Amino acid sequence: MLLLKELSEACGVSGNEGAVRQVILDAIRDRVDEYRTDALGNLIALKKGTGKTARKVMIAAHMDEVGLMIMHIEKEGSLRFHPVGGIDDRVLLAKKVLIGENKVPGVIGAKPVHLLEPKAREQVVKFKEMSIDIGVSSKEEAERLVKVGDYAVFDVPFVELGGALRTVKGKAFDDRAGCAVLVELLRDRYPFDLYAAFTVQEEVGLRGARVAAYSIAPHLAFALEGTICDDLPKKGDTSPTTVLGKGPAITIMDRSVIADRRLVELLIDTAEKNGIPYQFKQPALGGTDAGAIHLSREGVPSAVVAVPSRYIHSPTSLLSLNDLENTVQLMRQTLARVNDLDLTR
Repeated sequence: MLLLKELSEACGVSGNEGAVRQVILDAIRDRVDEYRTDALGNLIALKKGTGKTARKVMIAAHMDEVGLMIMHIEKEGSLRFHPVGGIDDRVLLAKKVLIGENKVPGVIGAKPVHLLEPKAREQVVKFKEMSIDIGVSSKEEAERLVKVGDYAVFDVPFVELGGALRTVKGKAFDDRAGCAVLVELLRDRYPFDLYAAFTVQEEVGLRGARVAAYSIAPHLAFALEGTICDDLPKKGDTSPTTVLGKGPAITIMDRSVIADRRLVELLIDTAEKNGIPYQFKQPALGGTDAGAIHLSREGVPSAVVAVPSRYIHSPTSLLSLNDLENTVQLMRQTLARVNDLDLTR
């Protein structure tokens, strides 16, 4: 859990993943045989296999998170910004942020509700109507602290909430949860060469995974994610995307990939034989690195396993450490069997 805390609190908006990469590198350098950082910023580590097989297995987890980029500084010192990745405008107002390498604190604000016309009070405030207040009174003062192009991340500490689900809250569980699982999997050695790809820029188009998969040229791949968990009470009888505490979520299909059925069946069979709870992510929602990986070169059989996380793509998310640990166990047991899988059509 200490690693998840470090990963969650590290700043790593898409295109600026260096701090996250360093946390991961410190954790894995003694567990792998080789590692490198490619031109785009992906951290690719190799754990050599114990057998004679030439099979290469790629497991990807993305390091980046959604956030903001400073686009303009107003004459009174307020900062205009643009979202990086998919963020709902409704979650932005009054949130604390940290800006740039010096982590300058700020607060996202907009016109006070007291000054809004009645009709405007019923509408969602768009990010273009917001600005970040860093407590200065002029553009010149602001420019001594921040600059256009700086990234801003949400200022959210990692906290244990406890309970039967061992719930924790923090930022960027999409996908620092997947990164934590992948780091843990590197404790073991497998019959095949395992390539761990900690990828960049997933939130802006699966970019890192595309080049990492081309470089590795794996025979099969898994993407590890922190996925949508929409399990709060509803008026209608609507099936949730996933449920907190019900185990890792296996993807059948999302907007980016139709998971390889052989890998899906292996995951299900492994979970049931080992008594590991699991669930299915509601089909056709979201996208993951598998969407880029499975299209690499001549095609790569791919599957997705995710840790359910409430409120992803917002400043604060919640997940169950039980789900996180069960995801590690499911992947560990699946990898022990994957070498026997027949990938011929």
